[in-house]
Amino acid sequence: MKNYYQKDIETAPREKIIEIQNEKIVKQVKHVYDNVPYYRNLMDQKGVKPEDIKTIDDIKKLPFLTKDDLREAYPYGLLGTDLKNCVRIQSTSGTTGKRVVAFYTQHDIDLWEECCARAIVAAGGTNEDVVQVCYGYGLFTGGPGLNGGSHKVGCLTLPMSSGNTERQIQFMMDLNATILCCTPSYAAYIGESLAERGYKPEDNKLKAGIFGAEPWTEEMRRSIEKSLGIKAYDIYGLTETSGPGVSFECEEQTGMHINEDHFYAEIIDPETGEVLPEGEKGELVFTSLDKEGFPLLRYRTKDICVLSRKKCSCGRTHVKMSKPMGRSDDMMIIRGVNVFPSQIEAVLLKEGYTPNYQIVVDRARNNDTFDVYVELSPEQFSDKVSDIQARERNLEAAMRSMLGIGPKMHLVAPKTIERSEGKAVRVIDKRKLHD
Repeated sequence: MKNYYQKDIETAPREKIIEIQNEKIVKQVKHVYDNVPYYRNLMDQKGVKPEDIKTIDDIKKLPFLTKDDLREAYPYGLLGTDLKNCVRIQSTSGTTGKRVVAFYTQHDIDLWEECCARAIVAAGGTNEDVVQVCYGYGLFTGGPGLNGGSHKVGCLTLPMSSGNTERQIQFMMDLNATILCCTPSYAAYIGESLAERGYKPEDNKLKAGIFGAEPWTEEMRRSIEKSLGIKAYDIYGLTETSGPGVSFECEEQTGMHINEDHFYAEIIDPETGEVLPEGEKGELVFTSLDKEGFPLLRYRTKDICVLSRKKCSCGRTHVKMSKPMGRSDDMMIIRGVNVFPSQIEAVLLKEGYTPNYQIVVDRARNNDTFDVYVELSPEQFSDKVSDIQARERNLEAAMRSMLGIGPKMHLVAPKTIERSEGKAVRVIDKRKLHD
C-alpha cells in the first residue's frame, strides 16, 4: 500500500511537473521584479527582464541570492507583498551575523504545511497516528512546520517543543506516540534516556521518526532506529524557503523527494556558479515557485549534494536530493585539508562509539591543532589508562584513513559532553578568535 498525501501531484508525469514549473516561474519572476526592488536591481545589473523568462530552463539567466544578500536586505528588503498581507514571521537560529527573517502570507503557510503533511504520510502517517513534535517552536521553523503538517493529516499532535526530556518520555509512553519529530541528536538522546530508565525499544509505540535540521549519517540513522525500534526518515528545509518539508524521504530511503511543484532545485559549481548536470556533486540552489511573502529566486543554500531522477519504487516522480554531504561553509580547512564533521561522525559510529562528540580546532605556534573528544558508553568505559590509549590510537588511524590527517583523539567518560536538545554544537573553532 503506497502512502501519498496529494497523490495526483506527487506521482505526476514529468511533463506535467515541467508544465507547472514553466507556468509558475514566469508568474513568480514578474511578481518579484514588480514587488522586490532589491532583486529588481540585481536583475537590472545583469540585464535581465521578466519577459526574458519564458520557461523554467531560462532560470539560468537570473542572478543568485546569497545569505549576504539576506543580511544586507534585512529586515524588509526582500518582502514580496504588502506587510498587511503577511500573518507570520519565522527566523533562523542566527549563529552567524544577523538573523534571517522570513515572511509568510496565509497562502504560504498552507502550502508549507501541505509539504510537511506529504512528509508525514510518506513516513506512514495517517489520521490514526499520534505525532510528538519535539522540534523547537517559536521563531525556529521545525516545530510550527511539522505541527501544521500533522494537523493537515489529521494526526493527534503533541506540541512538545524541545527539552524537558522527562516530560517527553512521560507523554510518549502515556499517550502512545507513534511518530517522533525532532533533530537526530535529540532523538539519540531520547533513546539513551529511555534505556537509562529501563525501557526496551519494544516498550514504546513509536513506528517512525522524522528527523532533520542538522546533518546526520547513515550510521547514526541505524543507531537511532535500533535504540527506539523505529524507521528513521530524513526531512530537509531552510527558513529561507519556508522550513522543513522542502524535501523528504519515502520508504525507499535513497534520497529525499523535492516538492518540485513548489521548489525548483539546481546544483552548481560553488566556485564558478555554473549549473552542473544531474548526478554531479555541487552546491544546492533553490527557487521558491509560489511563495508570496518571501519569494527567493536562485538562493544558494551552501549545502553540498547530488540530484537524481532515477525511478523510485515508491511511485513519486519528483527529483531526489541526496543527504547533504556537508555545507560549503561547514567545511573546515585544517592544515590545508578539507574536513567535514559528518566524516568524523561516520568513523565514530562505524567503530562503535557514541554520537556524542565535539571537535576543537585551534592554532598553536602557527600550526593548526585538531582535537576530537568522544564520549564512551558506560560499557566501553575503563579505568585502565592503557586500554583507553590503545583505543585512541586505533581511532586516530581510522580518522587518518578517512580524512587524510589524524586528529588527536580524546576518549572521555560517559555524560561529560554537554547534551543538546536542539541543534548539537559539534565544532568549536578557536582559530576564528585569534585571526
